Amino acid sequence: MTELKKEKKTGLVLEGGGMRGIYTAGVLDVFLDHDISFDGVIGVSAGAVHGASFVSGQKERSIRYYKKYCNDKRFMSFKNWLRTGNLVDEQFCFHDIPERLDPYDYEAFDRGNTRFYVACSNVETGKAEYLEIKDMFKDVEYFRATASLPYVSHMVEVGGMKLLDGGCTDSIPLRAFAKMGYKKCVVVLTRPAGYRKKPGNFWLPEAAYHKYPAFVRALRSRYYFYNKTVEWIDRLEQEGKIFVIRPSVALPIGRTEHSVEKLQETYDIGRKDAANQMHAMENWFKSY
Repeated sequence: MTELKKEKKTGLVLEGGGMRGIYTAGVLDVFLDHDISFDGVIGVSAGAVHGASFVSGQKERSIRYYKKYCNDKRFMSFKNWLRTGNLVDEQFCFHDIPERLDPYDYEAFDRGNTRFYVACSNVETGKAEYLEIKDMFKDVEYFRATASLPYVSHMVEVGGMKLLDGGCTDSIPLRAFAKMGYKKCVVVLTRPAGYRKKPGNFWLPEAAYHKYPAFVRALRSRYYFYNKTVEWIDRLEQEGKIFVIRPSVALPIGRTEHSVEKLQETYDIGRKDAANQMHAMENWFKSY
């Protein structure tokens, strides 16, 4: 794939958002249509899930298996949560699908030049961890951790840490990626312009994670730091320092969507938005 870069390392930052992330999959497939790659990709939760298929060059893989399995109780369901303690089934989603049902191209990932990171939340410290996935097969637990939603997932214990969804502590890890040296970044969001997060239930974090006070504080303040990050991103975009692709309309999809039609519609919006901005993005890379 052609790399869009000059003197600065190029980065791609992918917000999460549960099933809304299929919008991101549409955006990334347009990037693959145009043979676009980056020096580094960092994803949070669903952003990491779809970013992985982008890095391996597997166009349309995400929309294919999401549509095929979205109504399978093992894929994402409260029935599965009641049965196992996890909203998504670990074996089915992180082993059966990528290893057998819709194979992930591990060899393509290994051959590629793009460095791939996931953002996770360290439950004990209440801070974000930015972890590089060097081997998608061996490092699958870090990958699973970034997609393990709070309240409906068990903590993933790996690397001496207790981890959950990175969106709890850093939903859009642009600042962290820039500190790693990725100065020329494209950011893909899953909320339209003007969206701001509202405070969540004040007591729920304490009820669920009272043994981890730092994580409780992170969950309670998540909305504040998310909104501050979005405001900062808006300023950087206006100054021409980053390029942002976000939904042009409110996405017609729920966080745990099971409608194949709505998944396809959301994916198509992502494709359309990316296609409409492709020329502007390419010009931005040339000028900045």
